[in-house]
Formats: sequence, structure tokens, C-alpha cells
Amino acid sequence: MQKTRLRKAPFVVALLAALGVAIAALAGAFTHSTAAAAPATSDRSLVKCGKSVTLGVAFPITGPAASIGGNQLDWAKFFRTRWNASHKLKINLVQGDTQLPNTAEALKVAQTLGSNSKLLGVVGPSGSQEVIATTPIFKAAGLGFVSSSATKTTLTDGSRKGFFFRVVPTDAQQGPTIANYATNKLKVKKVFVIDDQEAYSTGLSDDATAAWKAKGVTVVRDSVSQSASDFSSLISKIGSDVDAVYIPWQLSPKAQLFAQQMREQGKKQILLSSDGTFDPSTYKPPQAAYVSFFPVDTKNPLVTAFKRSHGGQAEFFGSPTYVAVQVVVNAVVKACANGTASRAEVRKFIAKTNIKTTLLGFRTRFQSSGALASPGNFGIFKATNGTYTRVG
Repeated sequence: MQKTRLRKAPFVVALLAALGVAIAALAGAFTHSTAAAAPATSDRSLVKCGKSVTLGVAFPITGPAASIGGNQLDWAKFFRTRWNASHKLKINLVQGDTQLPNTAEALKVAQTLGSNSKLLGVVGPSGSQEVIATTPIFKAAGLGFVSSSATKTTLTDGSRKGFFFRVVPTDAQQGPTIANYATNKLKVKKVFVIDDQEAYSTGLSDDATAAWKAKGVTVVRDSVSQSASDFSSLISKIGSDVDAVYIPWQLSPKAQLFAQQMREQGKKQILLSSDGTFDPSTYKPPQAAYVSFFPVDTKNPLVTAFKRSHGGQAEFFGSPTYVAVQVVVNAVVKACANGTASRAEVRKFIAKTNIKTTLLGFRTRFQSSGALASPGNFGIFKATNGTYTRVG
């Protein structure tokens, strides 16, 4: 018996060792597979398309930027209404209020949208700083998101490749546009540039400053908190030799307050601003003022139809949102061709977008970075008592 046990012991030990290795290997493989798949869980989950599909929209519905967020929401709903009236596959919108410039609220919205298993794509967020803040959340959820107003140039530097897209030109186009117009048409020689310390504003200030300096224009730089309301000390720095003041700000009510305080101090310089201030209902500067804005085709039948259904108001700031929703919906429809769709499929079809013409007046297709492949130029509008006229 003792010899028998001695003979079997090596075999048993070897067998147990082999089983241990196999179990460990299996456990390791399972752990590795689970860990690798975790971030892409939402990517692989299929949604039954059925009679309707769901998109998320992330705009500032309340808060300091509510006027522009309301425009965007109206245009998103306008697309939904037109689409649902003529298509069997209906579109549902889940709204998220980002309360720009409060990125903490944008993060909450991104978490809520990302965890909604029915949701296939997102339109928004509106602000560049919101895009920066929410990118990790949308990427982890596997969601493609298309902004209709985030213009900071570096947003499409490749770090958000395959997830983030935008349907408007960047500040690399906007900055030089306003700089060239001010130099060539308004003959400015010295400009005072003031950013509001947010990602959108600082980036646009940099782009415009570079363009002015390249033309030999003298540029003075300063900044102010986006939450400020008393600009008197800043305005007092505007010397008599300054021809124009450039405020590429996000909040049009703040820009209006600045314009009024300039007038109160007797400053008569030309006031230049960017798309963030393009809101005739809140930005009505009392001095000569020019605003750069997206190249909306104001004669497009869609603009006419929108105005007819919204009391004659065009709400131009929100118009690129129509294109952003169009991009996401087209991608969802293609992904739903076999009855189901995943977030990964929707992202793939967003990247392949190729819409010949839109109400922005140019083709919408994307570079691999998510930027427009053929961006149009920004337009220049003269603001006179709340009336914006295209001049360049």
C-alpha cells in the first residue's frame, strides 16, 4: 500500500498542478476579456429600432446662455417635427439642460444620456468647454456626439477621433474672418482684445490676434471673468488710439452690458464680437458693432419655414442644429437598416456623412478628426438696434 501511494503521488501532484494552471489561465483570460470589454459595453449592445429611435440633445435650456440653447432646442424640434411627419421611423428626443457655462451640469447630462440604453447618438453640447469636459463620458458610453456650435479649433485635433464631430467651421476660420474684415474694410490699426477666460473665448482670441499681427495691426490683450458684471475698470484701459474692441464672448447678455458701459464711459470704438453673441434679442449694442457668425443661407426654404412656424423669428444661432440632427438621424437610419442598431454603428455612419448641401450653404462631410472636410467661411454681420445685416 505504501509503494502504491508513492507511485500515485507524483501523478496526483502533476494532475492538480495542471488543473491549477488551467484554472488560473481560464480565470486570467476571463478577467482580461471582461476588463477589455467594459468600456465598450454600450457599443456592442443592440437597440431594436422598431417604430422609433431615440437621440439625446445637450443644450443650455436654462442659465446665462439660455437664449442660444433655446434657439438650438427649437431647431432640433423643428427637424423632428418635419421628419416624423414624413417617415415611418419616428425620432424621439431626450433633452439635457447643460446650463452653460456650468460644466458640472454638462457632466450630469452626459452621464444621464450615456446611461440611457435606448439612446443611439447625441446632438451637442453647445460650448467648447462642455465638449472638453464631457468627452471622457461620451467615449466610455460609446456615444457619437455632434455639436452645432462648439468652435474651439483644438477640439478636432484627433484626440476625439471617431466620437466627436461638428457641423460648423472652427475658430481657425472665424478668427481670421473678423480680423480680415476689420483690417481691410474698417481700416483698424489697433485692437483691444478681451477674452472671458473660457476655452472658446481664449482660443478665438488667440486665432484673431495671430491674424491681426500678421497684418501689422497692433493688438492689446486682456481678460475678464465670465461672471463679471462691472467692466468699468477694464473699459478705462481702452486708449483713445484704439480703433476697435474685440470681445469673443459666449454670453450675449454680458456683451450687451459691456457695450452699454462702454457708451456710458464715452468710448466710441467699434465693437467686434463672435458667434457667441449672435442673438438679436439680447445683444443690441448702442455703438457701431460687427458680429461674426456661421454662414447660414438666409434664403434657404428651411429658414423660411422655421420663421413661419415660430412667429417670424429665424433664431439663426440654432439653425446649424438642424444640420447636426440631420447628420445623426441619417446615421441612425442607416444603422437601423437590419432592424437593430448599435452606438458603434451610428458612429461609423456619422463619420461617413456626405450631405451635398444644407441650410449652411456648403457640403457636410467630415475629416477623420471630426472637423468639416470643406468648411465654409464665417459671415460678418452689422448689428444695428437689434437688426443684423450681412455685410461680409
